[in-house]
Amino acid sequence: MDVITAIIIYIVLINIAGFASMGIDKWKAKHRQWRIPEATLFALAIFGGSLGSVIGMYSFRHKTKHWYFVYGLPAILALQLIIVAYLIGSGNIVIM
Repeated sequence: MDVITAIIIYIVLINIAGFASMGIDKWKAKHRQWRIPEATLFALAIFGGSLGSVIGMYSFRHKTKHWYFVYGLPAILALQLIIVAYLIGSGNIVIM
């Protein structure tokens, strides 16, 4: 397996985890169970799952009343997209 394939697999899995964590936490909130810490939700986004977290936040209507999620998760996603665009544009990452 080459490096690009491993990175793509990682990004897909971390985004699935970000999406699922929003759904699981919403379910737990409705059933008054132990919740996923907000720091964990943000960590999943920071480590590459920001797209899945944002989609999950709006799909499950979870954390949409908290300004730090409404603005923070899209800001993390935008920053990650800017970094990727810079790396591709600078020639440090070659997309075949």
